[in-house]
Amino acid sequence: MTTARDIMKPGAQWISKDETVGKAARVMAELGVGSLVIADDNDRMCGIITDRDIVVKCIAQGLSPANARAAELCESTPRWVAADADVEDVLDQMESHRIKRMPVIDNKRLVGMISEADLARHLDDNQLGEFVTAIYGRP
Repeated sequence: MTTARDIMKPGAQWISKDETVGKAARVMAELGVGSLVIADDNDRMCGIITDRDIVVKCIAQGLSPANARAAELCESTPRWVAADADVEDVLDQMESHRIKRMPVIDNKRLVGMISEADLARHLDDNQLGEFVTAIYGRP
């Protein structure tokens, strides 16, 4: 059985909900990633910020990345999967909720992130086709 741990990119990072959007962008650039998990004061996941969020919800709206807080760009508490979840369960979650990035949790700690690129490297053509259709193929 292939698990979330098998396909995830390990070492995902999080930042505090009180950090600026500018800091989030710098961390993403340093790590070479397109998203970060946002954590609350108790180190619990409370959102995800993406590079697209920064452009569309901050810069395009005339907000200053130096002043806007990361949590301001998050829409809701993110979904996540357990590290030992079967890859089919991961796909079901991502497809049914149209999620492009999925945090992976083990013992209540963030241990990785599954992105579209990770799926492309680990899924067969049929699975990948179904995922792409579910995410991008319907309005």
